[in-house]
Amino acid sequence: MSETKPTRPYPLRVPENLMELAEAKSRSEQTDRSTALRQLLYAGAEDYVVGLLDQGRISSGKAAELLDTTVHRVHELAIERGVEIGASVEDYRRSRESTAGLLE
Repeated sequence: MSETKPTRPYPLRVPENLMELAEAKSRSEQTDRSTALRQLLYAGAEDYVVGLLDQGRISSGKAAELLDTTVHRVHELAIERGVEIGASVEDYRRSRESTAGLLE
């Protein structure tokens, strides 16, 4: 059984074009409009948090905390958005070369 995350009501004026998008999403995915709006809001939050991560303003751990998910999922989100987190293959190669030089 999935855990229900705490929510709180918040009065919000939503632009008409976003309401139309939410209604289209609601019809397409056979869900209610409120759920569609929350999904759109969360998708925007994911983009924003991955952007902060890309800028080096937050850690992947903090990103996971903000999105209430795992660090692994944050890395998946970053990859989906073309954001490289951590060492690249080139960084890894240079590190191995440096280490090999130290051991000789």
